[in-house]
Amino acid sequence: MEWQFEAEVVEWRGPAPYLFAPLPKQLSAELKEAGRHLMYWGQLPVIATIGSTEFNTAMWPKDGHFLLPLKAAVRRAEGISLGDCLTGKVRLPEDLP
Repeated sequence: MEWQFEAEVVEWRGPAPYLFAPLPKQLSAELKEAGRHLMYWGQLPVIATIGSTEFNTAMWPKDGHFLLPLKAAVRRAEGISLGDCLTGKVRLPEDLP
């Protein structure tokens, strides 16, 4: 199953700045329920697609949203910057290594 989303790219500063796409709350709740068996330490592994770029990552919850990390390689390939509005899709992996 695939879920489509629209999100504004935000920054969260830790030791270094990172860019994320916060998924809508309703979608985040659906993903949490569907992926409950895959979650570890609050993180949910997903396969994400933005534009023509597909990548594996793990999202984590914050304030009722799942945060989708936007890797530098994905941002470069798709021309993504802070504040951009983007559309994408996520799906749960069938098997974990």
